Amino acid sequence: MKAGTARHLRTDICEPKAANVKTKKGVIGILTGGGDVPGLNPAIRAVTIRALREGCQVIGIRRGWAGLVDIVREKDYDNSENFQTLSEDLVNRTGRTGGTFLHTSRTNPSKVKKSSVPAHLQPAYNAEKNDLTAEVLKNLDWLGIDYLIPIGGDDTLSYGVRLYQEGVKVVAIPKTMDNDVPGTDYCIGFSTCVTRTISMTNSLRTSAGSHERFMVLEVFGRYAGFTAMLPTMAGAANRCVIPEHKFDIERLTELLVSDRQKNPNRYSVVLVSEGATFQGAEMVFEAETTDAFGHKKLGGIGDLVSEKVKELSPKYNNGKTVDVISQKLGYLVRCGDPDAIDSIVPMAYGNIALDLLLGKIHGRLVVLRNGRYDNVAIDTVTASKKFVNVKEQYNVDRLRPQYKSFEKKPLFILTSEME
Repeated sequence: MKAGTARHLRTDICEPKAANVKTKKGVIGILTGGGDVPGLNPAIRAVTIRALREGCQVIGIRRGWAGLVDIVREKDYDNSENFQTLSEDLVNRTGRTGGTFLHTSRTNPSKVKKSSVPAHLQPAYNAEKNDLTAEVLKNLDWLGIDYLIPIGGDDTLSYGVRLYQEGVKVVAIPKTMDNDVPGTDYCIGFSTCVTRTISMTNSLRTSAGSHERFMVLEVFGRYAGFTAMLPTMAGAANRCVIPEHKFDIERLTELLVSDRQKNPNRYSVVLVSEGATFQGAEMVFEAETTDAFGHKKLGGIGDLVSEKVKELSPKYNNGKTVDVISQKLGYLVRCGDPDAIDSIVPMAYGNIALDLLLGKIHGRLVVLRNGRYDNVAIDTVTASKKFVNVKEQYNVDRLRPQYKSFEKKPLFILTSEME
């Protein structure tokens, strides 16, 4: 779509319309930011189909917040890399697939590095870090967007909070493999992540058992250990180490040796969150460079754990070394099609977002709490953090989840609030 057509998109605010009424009644923008997860395309589909049937128009912002930064507000300029009009046919074709057809980025418009400022904005923005929010607001107005639905984790949604504070009518949808967006028990992508982690761990058992080794699997989880906790609860691993508790590598080795000795196939398994750390140490990073939200790329703790447990194993194994299979699951658990839950929840989240917009309610985050769909204030995203409740949910001596007190817990056990 050419940029010049955008000026004609704006109409009245959304109102529920009969199915045979074809006049457009408002424009909704939707975007996906941060890492990809299975379930994003079903969410886009749910929003778009419902909005179109209610008489609204939907614009897909491409590459997350980057699409709203890079727009050139000139007639006849080709902005097809930055946004597109969504149709029912388009979202039906993509809605059953993984990833995000709108693409994504980790752009933070409030902190754009000088080297990343679009060429047409460089004369006005030449500091080392630039706040391009003023341009984003102009671009939203130029596109004629009445409401904005960002889908993302706490980083992406924190900028959604900023736009809401600037007067944009925002309703947000949470997604992240780590399930760590505050205020909700569930984020899109988490179920598929857990499902794949369990499946891949079980597949790797044949190699671990054949060679009688330790198996160390590094999984997602920068600050929160939910992606290590749930598969371990489900029996995929003997132990897990998480960001919320700095662990003793000697104790972990001792436990893994004991687990291996008790196993007739002579192997044991530990899941290692990417943000987990040894006692007295700091997080392990692949590189010192940071993304737009100030995060260094994590990676390597699994390999360090593997080296140390092998080195220490003779101490607890009658002087004999135990070899290790070390595997980083990484993108293998976030690629491909969504599972059942990550097909159903995005559908519900998208429709709830439309319910709010049609009711002229904004500044909200769509959530699941205690097994029921709901919504909370969007600034919950920036007002708190979501972590594993170590005291209630994690056994720091046994380095594994607590296996008790499940009555009246939500489907995925670990709630959104500290208890």
